[in-house]
Amino acid sequence: MNLEKIKSLIQFISKSDIREIKIQIGRTKIHIKNSKYNKNNKLKKYYPKISSYVSDFPDRFSNKLEKDNDNQYLTIKSPMIGTFYRRPHPDKDPFVRVGDKIKIGTKVCVIEAMKLFNDIESEVNGKLVKVLVEDATPVDYDQPLFILDPD
Repeated sequence: MNLEKIKSLIQFISKSDIREIKIQIGRTKIHIKNSKYNKNNKLKKYYPKISSYVSDFPDRFSNKLEKDNDNQYLTIKSPMIGTFYRRPHPDKDPFVRVGDKIKIGTKVCVIEAMKLFNDIESEVNGKLVKVLVEDATPVDYDQPLFILDPD
């Protein structure tokens, strides 16, 4: 199942009364919950938000990567499926560069999902060690985007 089909499925579910769906095709598992319903499956009163999870990717990434002297690197991961942008506009500088000191709340990138641009901010302080994704490329849920050396 390709990314466009998954996006279409998420859009369809967000507009429907479907509460939850689980799909498995081969090794690909997709689990989508329509969060316009609360835990008791009662319709909430505000605009629906969709949370989704797709897993078919090797487990080669972890939240922390080892470094010399038993220190740990941390990763900033994508909170959604979409298109990753390192800069606010093609003519502008990237939000962050390798070597930059990043503080909690620093905007590190933007992810476009269903024509909406979502600011992604750092939840930790640290120094940017590596950018793992090319600008203007698709990213998956929970895909590592940046590696940080925490303060």
